Amino acid sequence: MKNKFYLYRKAWRFDGAPHNEPQLQKQEWKQLLKQGGLMVRNTYNFDCQKETSFWYLIKDHFEGFEELSGNTRKKVRRSLEKIEFRKVDNSYIKKFGYPILRASFDDYSVKDRITNSLTFENYLKECEEKEYDYWGIFDRNNNDFIGFFTVMLWKDSCEYGLVAVLPDYKRKNTTYPYYGLFHTMNQYYLQEKGFRYVADGARSITEHSNIQDYLIEKFHFRKAYCNLSVHYCLWMKIAVKMLYPFRKIISLPRIKAILNMEAMQRGEK
Repeated sequence: MKNKFYLYRKAWRFDGAPHNEPQLQKQEWKQLLKQGGLMVRNTYNFDCQKETSFWYLIKDHFEGFEELSGNTRKKVRRSLEKIEFRKVDNSYIKKFGYPILRASFDDYSVKDRITNSLTFENYLKECEEKEYDYWGIFDRNNNDFIGFFTVMLWKDSCEYGLVAVLPDYKRKNTTYPYYGLFHTMNQYYLQEKGFRYVADGARSITEHSNIQDYLIEKFHFRKAYCNLSVHYCLWMKIAVKMLYPFRKIISLPRIKAILNMEAMQRGEK
């Protein structure tokens, strides 16, 4: 069981495509907690037919420019004129990516992540142990490296991972990097590779970004609803139970995120 789950920020998560995650039995999640960590996040019944309080954001079809609104189509074309998206390798991201990541994270409205060069290197090292694609984002005018994107690959699907773009390019009304990026990625993985779906992760518990709303509105991603169970170690279970009534007034990002996830488990958010 341990090799099917991995620890991420002290929480056990399934190490595979979400449509393959099983519902854990009591003895299984207890066994994971004996290995360490504070909790086990278990999602199952992927893309079920009823609306639930938790989901993965996915896209399972691609119709080129025809699926886009006129305004989105215009911005995608402008982006592709100004910016190039091409595959690079892990070592390139490791060598040149950290300043871009730091600038990108500093631009977030919610500061929920402690990021330094060492944690970045560790992340890329972990990526090497799995199958990933790495995309570089370059200014066509001068070939400057302005961003990067990582994609975790599974057998017939993938999950969009870490994205970082220099804030100045995100704010320019002439480059629109995200428009070109997601159109290019959707085309590559859904049309060219023939994947079953691309995912942009699960429902956010940190609320630090509006990227999922953006993908739904602009590129017709959809919510693949599923069930969520969260299992805690003993002291964490007590702490969550005590703090939960105050979840709406707690502002510490990490505690708030845990309580948000508990609310989702209860179907209250």
